[in-house]
Amino acid sequence: MTLTEADPRADPRPIEVQTVRTSRARGGNRIPRWLFKTFSPIGLVVLWQVLSSTGVLAPDTLAAPLTVLRTAATMWADGQLPDAVLTSVGRVLFGLVIGAVAAVLLATVAGLFRRGEDIVDAPMQALRTIPVIGLIPLLIIWFGIGEQPKVALISLAVMFPLYMNIYGGIRNADAGLVEAARTLGLGWFGQVRHVILPSALPNALVGLRYALGSAWLALVFGETINATSGIGYLMNNAREFFQTDVIVVCLVLYAVLGLIGDLIVRTLERGLLSWRPAFSGR
Repeated sequence: MTLTEADPRADPRPIEVQTVRTSRARGGNRIPRWLFKTFSPIGLVVLWQVLSSTGVLAPDTLAAPLTVLRTAATMWADGQLPDAVLTSVGRVLFGLVIGAVAAVLLATVAGLFRRGEDIVDAPMQALRTIPVIGLIPLLIIWFGIGEQPKVALISLAVMFPLYMNIYGGIRNADAGLVEAARTLGLGWFGQVRHVILPSALPNALVGLRYALGSAWLALVFGETINATSGIGYLMNNAREFFQTDVIVVCLVLYAVLGLIGDLIVRTLERGLLSWRPAFSGR
């Protein structure tokens, strides 16, 4: 028996190397994710146009997408849409700032102090169960029919979900991390600044996303209070004259503005929570 036959390591032939690709690498040749994300809405619009063109959807039931586009272009050219968007966005921003400031202050007091929880949390838990829309009659009595009740309604709609998430984030801070900070010599303010508030930040951003959705929902109802401008005002007028194309334009505007707000919060999440690893799906 020769040495080559006895010892496989002496085989002069080169060893075949196989490249192993992970499942993520193998997925590189698949259909891009953005294509899936855009396929569903585009498919719905195409189906909508087909149903309108074939007469299944009557114009007085739901205007066709092409009609909606022409109406939107006309309304934008004559200045109706820009004025309405600026007015509605201004109301939402104003109400969002007031509601967010109130929520942060109340949640911080209730979350950091036991006595603050005793004083603040019970009324907040009771009030949040009241439908905000049901407060419209009282807001009209208190503030009249101007801008104040609209902004107050948006502020209330923003305050409760933001309060709940910030308060929950503070109270769910890891007690082990707080104890470690205390052991390392951090004082109470240092623990709040470096441990408790950063731990509550993910919940606060989730609450902000909910609050933005609630703000736009409250705006729809708020702009029914003797409004003379805004997206809701245009939609209410269109309802009186059965203008489904104008109604759809306003609904699309609400959706686009809501998505822009959500995108801004998601961008904040990527920047402010870059230190926190998170599961991104399989």
